[in-house]
Amino acid sequence: MSTEMTDTPHYSETLEIEGMTCASCVGRVEKALKSLKGVESAHVNLATEKAVIYSHRPLDRSSLIKVVEKAGYEVEALQPIELTIEGMSCASCVGRVEKALKSVEGVESAHVNLATEKATIQASSSVTRDSLIQAVTKAGFEAKSVHQTTESFQDKKNIELEKLKKDLILSVLLTLPVFILEMGSHLIPAFHTFMMDNIGQQNSWLMQFFLTTVALIFPGRRFFKKGIPSLFRLAPDMNSLVAVGTLAAYLYSVVATFFPSVLPQGTVNVYYEAAAVIITLILLGRFFEAKAKGRTSLAIQHLVGMQPKVARIQLNNQVIEVPIAEVQTGTIVEIRPGERIPVDGEVIHGQSFIDESMITGEPMPVEKTIGSTVVGGTINQSGSLNIKATSVGSSSVLSQIIRMVEQAQGSKLPIQALVDKITMWFVPVVMGLSLLTFLTWFIFGPEPALTFSLVNAVAVLIIACPCAMGLATPTSIMVGTGRGAEMGVLFRKGEALQLLKETKVVAVDKTGTLTEGKPILTDLHVLEGLNTIPYFH
Repeated sequence: MSTEMTDTPHYSETLEIEGMTCASCVGRVEKALKSLKGVESAHVNLATEKAVIYSHRPLDRSSLIKVVEKAGYEVEALQPIELTIEGMSCASCVGRVEKALKSVEGVESAHVNLATEKATIQASSSVTRDSLIQAVTKAGFEAKSVHQTTESFQDKKNIELEKLKKDLILSVLLTLPVFILEMGSHLIPAFHTFMMDNIGQQNSWLMQFFLTTVALIFPGRRFFKKGIPSLFRLAPDMNSLVAVGTLAAYLYSVVATFFPSVLPQGTVNVYYEAAAVIITLILLGRFFEAKAKGRTSLAIQHLVGMQPKVARIQLNNQVIEVPIAEVQTGTIVEIRPGERIPVDGEVIHGQSFIDESMITGEPMPVEKTIGSTVVGGTINQSGSLNIKATSVGSSSVLSQIIRMVEQAQGSKLPIQALVDKITMWFVPVVMGLSLLTFLTWFIFGPEPALTFSLVNAVAVLIIACPCAMGLATPTSIMVGTGRGAEMGVLFRKGEALQLLKETKVVAVDKTGTLTEGKPILTDLHVLEGLNTIPYFH
C-alpha cells in the first residue's frame, strides 16, 4: 500500500491547448510535455482540447507552456482571478496583501490596487478563490470574490463553429464556379464548346486562378498557418498534408497558366478545382467535427445550470442578494420555498422538505430540520430555511461531481493508447508514400507522366486523413459520459465505458434507481353502483 501511495503523483496542472486538429497532434503534445524533467505522465484530449500533466512535485506552468509552444501549438492564458480587498489604508497594506497572495502555492503574480481596492492574481488552475481569500484573511484584511462572466467552453465552441461556418460558405461560393468552369467542360461537351467560343481557355484559367487564390488565402489560410511551420519542424500533421497537396496542385496550375512553355508537351493542364475542392471538403469535415465537440459539453453545462447564480445572505441584520461567487464559508444564507439550495450548508433555522434526487436518486423529499446538512443544487420544497454555508466554490458536492464528470470525459481509454501510437507515425508515412507514388508514376507511368505523377501524389496526401481516427474515441467518451450525466449516471473513469462491453450482470440496489420514482395513475377500478365522474373532478 505504501508503495502505491508513493508512486501516485501528488501534483497536476491543466492546460487548454489550441491548434490541435488530429490524433498526431495529440501524440506530439504529449511527447513534448513528457520530455520535461519531473513530469510523470501527460494526457491530452483532442475533443476537450485539454492537457492534464501529473508530477510528484510542483510544476512550473511557464515551462510547460514553452514546450507546447515549441511543438507548434498555443496555450490559452488563464483568466486572472479578481478579489475585492477591504481594510487597506496605505501602501504598506498593499505590500502585505501582495505578499500574502504570493505565498499561496501556484500563484505566479499578484497586483493590488489601493485606489480601486482590487487584487488581480495570475495563478495556476490548481489555485482556488477560497485559498486566496483565506490567505488575505490571515494577513488581517477582508477579501471577496469579484463576480466575473468569463467565456465558457460552450461559448468558445460556438464562436469557433460560427467562424468555420463563414469560412465554409465562402469556400463553397469560390469553389463552385471553379469546379463548373473546369469540370463542366469534361462532363458536358456542349458546355466545353460554349466556353471556348465565348470565354476562351486562357480567360477561363485566369478566372479559376483568381477564385482559387482567394480561396487559399482566406478560408484555406488556417491550413498553411499550421501546416507549413510543422513541416519545417519535421513534425508534419494533417494541416501539412492539406497544405502540401493544395500547394502542389495550385503551383502546378499557376505554371501552366502563366509559363506554359516550361512544361513538357501534353502536360499543360490546370488543377485549380482540385486545390479549391480539397479546401472546401476539409473545411466541411472540420465543421462537422466542431459541431460534435460543441455538443459533448452540454452535459457539463446542464450540471453547472443546477447551481443558482445568486444567493440571498444575511449581512448586518439585512438580507441582500449577492453573486454565488461571493458566498463564503460561515455565511448565513436564506432559502425560500421552491428555490434551489445555492451552497452546501447546515440548517440553523426552519424546517422543510428537500428534493435530493439529483444527488441520491431517491424520489421522496427528505425532511430537514435544525442541524441537518443540505447540498447545493437540490430543491427546497415547502418551508423556509436559514443555513450556514459549510462548503462553497470548488469544494461543494456539485462542483466535485462536475469535476468528476470532466475528468471522466477527458480520460483516455486503453484503446486510445494504440490509436496514439499509430497516428504519431501516420502523417510521415503518408508523406513518404505520396513521394513514392510520385516517383513511381513519373518513372514508370504513361505520358504525360508528370501530370499523372502529380495528380496521384496529391490524391494520396488528401485521402489519408487521420482526423476521424483521433476524434472517434475521445468524442465517444464525452458523448457517453455526458449523456450518462444527464440521465443521472456518473462515470468516475472513462475506462468504465470500454469495460461495459464485458458486463454480464447488472445489480440494482434499490427501487427508484431504474424507475422514475414518480407514481402515476395507470388504472382506475370503480365498484358497481359508484359514479366515476366525481373522482376525476
